[in-house]
Amino acid sequence: MVVDDDISKDEVQKAAMRMSKPAGTGMSIIDTNTAITNFAAGKYDSHNVFLIVRHPQTLVDLAKGGVAIPKVNIGIIFDGPGKQTVKKMVSVNEEEISALKELENLGVEVTFHFVPNDVEEPMSSYIN
Repeated sequence: MVVDDDISKDEVQKAAMRMSKPAGTGMSIIDTNTAITNFAAGKYDSHNVFLIVRHPQTLVDLAKGGVAIPKVNIGIIFDGPGKQTVKKMVSVNEEEISALKELENLGVEVTFHFVPNDVEEPMSSYIN
């Protein structure tokens, strides 16, 4: 499931994302409020849901909205203005660092684990 307020309104981006999903799997591309509503209604209770978001703050909003998030694995966060590289392929700004720390404060485990052969590392190894 992709949760993003902008992408959920862009039919071209949604079509491109749907082409990239593995065969035989479903995909939802929805905004944050719809995700919170759907989770609260039990729509995904019988599913394993893999969430993909562009901004860590989206995860904070979901968690505060009552969505149970057992673990967050930080994937690629691209470099850009005002960002610092904390690990290969992960660059964050102060807002993203704050959101990731808030997730941990909400009881969500935050880790780095890019490929199956890598060792899973806690966020605190790179972001304090």
